[in-house]
Amino acid sequence: MELNAYFDAELDEHEAVLAATRALKAEFVRLAEISEAAINTGNKLVFFGNGGSAGDAQHLATELVCRYKVNRRALPAIAFTTDTSLLTAAANDFGYHTVFSRQVEALCRPGDVAIGITTSGQSPNVTAALETARDMGVVPAALSGKDGGKLVGLADPLLIVPSQTTARIQEMHITLGQMLCDVLEQRCT
Repeated sequence: MELNAYFDAELDEHEAVLAATRALKAEFVRLAEISEAAINTGNKLVFFGNGGSAGDAQHLATELVCRYKVNRRALPAIAFTTDTSLLTAAANDFGYHTVFSRQVEALCRPGDVAIGITTSGQSPNVTAALETARDMGVVPAALSGKDGGKLVGLADPLLIVPSQTTARIQEMHITLGQMLCDVLEQRCT
């Protein structure tokens, strides 16, 4: 591996995926509007995913509850990836595919927005949680990549980052997520 070429190739790929992600503008606007309406009517956002997406879920919920850029009221958001007792009990007692759907069932109500994050769109626990959300009247939204996987036809809005590379998808997920936090911080009363 020649490091100078590697450096340039990685940034070139990032720039290409960033440019292609502009095609998600309409879905981003829908997600932002739905999320704003939820918060302004007393509902909340919940975020969940596995691995790096779990980290993104925690990051985004924290930006909303604490602050993104300015001091303001706390906005209602929860990351379903932080309670290790709950995660391990659900995985042990019911199977790993239930760790998020059990939380949707217990903690969400109609009008909330459930935002699943999965680079492949194939995570069974994310899919199960969004199915539970849909069945309960909770908005099933998602950030994905590749071809959207099992989230196509389930999550709405669904932002599918146009890439096959997990790292590039994750980079766009956190960019889109931080943009969402910025919009909500500016527009939620």
